[in-house]
Amino acid sequence: MAIQEATQWPGVGGSHRISAGSRAVSPRQQGDAPRGGEMLATALGWFSIGLGLAELAMPRSVAQMIGVNDNEQNRGVLRAVGLRELASGVAILTRPRPAGWVWSRVGGDAMDLALLGAAFASEQSRKDRLAAATAAVLGVAALDIICGERMSGDGQSGRGARGGGMLRQFLGAAKTEHGIRVHKVVTIEKPADELYRYWRDFENLPRFMRYLESVRKMDERRSHWVAKAPMGRTVAWDAEITEDRPNERIAWHSLPGADVDNSGAVAFAAAPGGRGTVVRVELEYNPPGGVIGATIARAFGKEPGQQVQEDLRRFKQVMELGEIVQSEATVKGGGPARPPREKPATTMGAPR
Repeated sequence: MAIQEATQWPGVGGSHRISAGSRAVSPRQQGDAPRGGEMLATALGWFSIGLGLAELAMPRSVAQMIGVNDNEQNRGVLRAVGLRELASGVAILTRPRPAGWVWSRVGGDAMDLALLGAAFASEQSRKDRLAAATAAVLGVAALDIICGERMSGDGQSGRGARGGGMLRQFLGAAKTEHGIRVHKVVTIEKPADELYRYWRDFENLPRFMRYLESVRKMDERRSHWVAKAPMGRTVAWDAEITEDRPNERIAWHSLPGADVDNSGAVAFAAAPGGRGTVVRVELEYNPPGGVIGATIARAFGKEPGQQVQEDLRRFKQVMELGEIVQSEATVKGGGPARPPREKPATTMGAPR
């Protein structure tokens, strides 16, 4: 990377000048960023260079270390990531105002998380090593956000305030105004009253909602929910029914203290031509880990819209057939259910 002017190279023992042109830059010219931000940026810059060199020179070893399959495609991806890391590190260490390059690392972290998440789908990957690598990237991403916030602390363009909000969102401490919304519809050849009664007993929901581990009734309006989350975690919350119109609509929301703030509603309406009942489900929630948590979930094949659509297909099977029919591919790989005629099928018991 060519440097067109004299810059400073912050070192462990102080700042050193590098002459690459005719104009000099004072070591304190970037003094509007707090000293703590400079030190952290220096550390992240050297980290980027070290990691980038390792990924460029030893992609095979890095692939084995993080648990991905060692093939030419993955080695090519690692080399590309290494080039990005190297460029970011050099820019952070040599630019007088590297805040923009620090923030660019956050975007790179999100890309790395998506790549790691996609690697979980491969049967040849080492899931334990992938989990450790993902945790490491999450930690580095948090440091990148903290550094970006400190380096932008002069308030220019409001970036410092946005940085704080981004950090809170990354850590899951702040909830978006509207969260993530999902709206799905399915038609079931059963009367609305039968569908309503089954859904109104929330303890039935884990029988067709794969992400739910359990729902326990606390009283007539409150229940305790436990659900699966990315990376093998579980989350829990208490929910309260906010609207209950027999055979028409049920709505609920989580109570304060929930691991995941969420709300939902299901509506039942007669289908045209007497073809059963149209079931409409609406969900809104704030995923653990904010936007990056949602990105990881999507990379793991657990995007909320896809989840809900598959759950409604399972609900339809439970109500129409009395059981959930799954193909062998579904049982082994977790894919969507297929009609029995397409593949030999097994059945997973569900109460009639």
